Amino acid sequence: MTQNQGTGTRGGVGESTLRPDGVLKVTGEFAYASDMWHEDMLWGHTLRSTLAHAEIRSIDTAQALATPGVYAVLTYEDLPTEVRHYGLEIQDTPVLAHGRVRHHGEPVALVAADHPETARRAAAKIRVDYAELPVVTDESSATAPDAPLLHENRDDHHIGHVAHPNIVHRQPIVRGDAGAAAARADVIVRGEYVFGMQDQAFLGPEAGLAVPAEDGGVDLYIATQWLHSDLRQMAPVLGLPPEKIRMTLSGVGGAFGGREDLSMQIHGCLLALRTGKPVKMVYNRFESFFGHVHRHPAKLRYEHGATRDGKLTHLKCRIVLDGGAYASASPAVVGNAASLGVGPYVVDDVDIETIALYTNNPPCGAMRGFGAVQACFAYEAQMDKLAAALDMDPVEFRRLNAMSQGDRLPTGQVVDSPAPVAELLRRVKARPLPPPRQWESTEGVDVRQLPGGLSNTTHGESVVRGVGYAVGIKNVGFSEGFDDYSTARVRLENLAGQAVATVHTAMAEVGQGGVTVHAQIARTELGVNQVTIQPADTRVGSAGSTSASRQTYVTGGAVKHTCEAVRAKVLDLGRARFGTYHPAWATAELLLEEGKVVTDGGEVLASLAEVLGEEVIDIEKEWRHRPTEPFDPRTGQGRGHVQYSFAAHRAVVEVDTELGLVKVVELACAQDVGKALNPLSVQGQIQGGTTQGLGIAVMEEILVDPVTAKVRNPSFTDYLIPTILDTPTIPVDVLELADEHAPYGLRGIGEAPTLSSTPAVLAAIRAATGLELNRVPVRPEHLTGTGS
Repeated sequence: MTQNQGTGTRGGVGESTLRPDGVLKVTGEFAYASDMWHEDMLWGHTLRSTLAHAEIRSIDTAQALATPGVYAVLTYEDLPTEVRHYGLEIQDTPVLAHGRVRHHGEPVALVAADHPETARRAAAKIRVDYAELPVVTDESSATAPDAPLLHENRDDHHIGHVAHPNIVHRQPIVRGDAGAAAARADVIVRGEYVFGMQDQAFLGPEAGLAVPAEDGGVDLYIATQWLHSDLRQMAPVLGLPPEKIRMTLSGVGGAFGGREDLSMQIHGCLLALRTGKPVKMVYNRFESFFGHVHRHPAKLRYEHGATRDGKLTHLKCRIVLDGGAYASASPAVVGNAASLGVGPYVVDDVDIETIALYTNNPPCGAMRGFGAVQACFAYEAQMDKLAAALDMDPVEFRRLNAMSQGDRLPTGQVVDSPAPVAELLRRVKARPLPPPRQWESTEGVDVRQLPGGLSNTTHGESVVRGVGYAVGIKNVGFSEGFDDYSTARVRLENLAGQAVATVHTAMAEVGQGGVTVHAQIARTELGVNQVTIQPADTRVGSAGSTSASRQTYVTGGAVKHTCEAVRAKVLDLGRARFGTYHPAWATAELLLEEGKVVTDGGEVLASLAEVLGEEVIDIEKEWRHRPTEPFDPRTGQGRGHVQYSFAAHRAVVEVDTELGLVKVVELACAQDVGKALNPLSVQGQIQGGTTQGLGIAVMEEILVDPVTAKVRNPSFTDYLIPTILDTPTIPVDVLELADEHAPYGLRGIGEAPTLSSTPAVLAAIRAATGLELNRVPVRPEHLTGTGS
């Protein structure tokens, strides 16, 4: 029986305790993966393809091997086992290219040398004879009868449900009769939308250090999102049992999905095992753009109908995601885009088809929002079109059709926790608008408050304000029947007369603040002030990925679950030692608070240190959320998700209509978080997700040449992300409506604000300009009519 635990210990759940790594990061003292060093280490470098699709006729490594300071040069032929491919779900990605390359920047060869510049120059001496092949870049070229197949002889379980081998996965969602419902609609609106390829743009580049061990294994220190997934993919390729690959998380400078796939993990270990020396690999920014997956670009075609009184009648939509050369997380992204493609609205008659393609474009996979972002941009544009066609207020139209707890999704799943969609919209609309013409003051014009900023392009001429709204729905946790669990090990002991807890998980701390929350949970559940968080590694069971807004829910749930088991042991120990001295040990509800065992009435029975004595309690346990199930491959019906998260935004923009420049003045958000375990961290997550949504709205896009499939802008010079000057005021309104199925009633929060911020900004720009704007990011030429 689980006993309730009080919240009387300082620094527990619900407080804005400070991050243990915060000061170090702000002062520049935090050790990131790229800062690692080892005596006598070598430097690894990757030779990457210069073409997007080509046959490899030959590879000549002689000049590279002859370079002084070079210890090893490896190609596909040097791999140690017959297992030479890896992948999150579909093992279609070669460790090093063999026979042909399928995308620009694909790894072809590896070099280890005594200096990074030596390794780079040696790699440049490798001669690869390519024969260029036709490129597949879009749906028409990928699914043509004579299209080159990106992967012949596919045997994955998705192949039986797709019409062409260049379709990775297809997921329909069919409920009711959308055709019949369309006949009942008084208004029908249609739209075709294009979503650009976004990069995660984490500031800390990929980095790792592989150290060969005396037992023939390897120790890998790596910046990643999921240690045990990396291990599962690495071991067969390296030909080592998993226990001989010891992985430790190193300092991670952001992730956002881009570290869920392997980058250098296998490469660094191969070089270390070949040379017998530690090998460090660090990507520069140029290489980083080729070293990880990106957000899927998408083309979306939507049709909605509504009655004259504003009720939605039906939805028909088709979503095409470009997965690039390898599968990565495309199947799961398809499932998300399809199942969430209707948005947070009640629509009984739905016909959705979502596919992901294999192309010669850069591989795409996980990024914050994971399929739901692309869909939200389209369905929210549709809501504005419908409201305009019905002459209704766009917020009131959304509220009229908003889902709530108890409603049924198009997948047939009932929403069984709070879904305050209408209330979130009400809150962002009710917030006072920022004053107009903020650039004007008694001291003159502050150009920083204008579109164009310090470039001084305008003093307010041709500047028009617009206001727009959007709301979105995002699933939380792994879905579609995946066994989503986490593991925590908790140790409680008496050190120098004080009870001290140690928490050990394999959770990847990528900046989200999980280590802070784990300490808060341990303080709350065990009543201790002193909590140590062990470094994440593979000596403890899997914590799953730091993605899908799941870590506080699932690994936080595992920490809570394990702490409860430790607490029960403490109370059993106390009863055995002191039960004869006080009847409350047997009759009262006992709590652990501030290092003491107390009754629910506040009476102190003993200190934790006294109860423990020389005893050490050390427990490791797994915890799972409620099971989900796969979507039916024909109808999409099924309980595919465990929880949903909702956020709404109101954007206020100023647009220079002559130059096509946009200044986002304010981007207000309201979000239900269930329970804010750390309110300050919650606010930071919402503001961060909002800013990434702003980025894809007006500036961020990886540009791929449509003829050659080469990346045009692999640098922060040409790939622009929001700076502090681009980021507006982001007021946050937090609701805490508990989900009774989740630990503490919490709701995963990290991704939902990334969804609705983008369409809110677009809606505001449309309101300012009167333009339709069915593509993101919006560029100046789209607003001035000087480009396509």
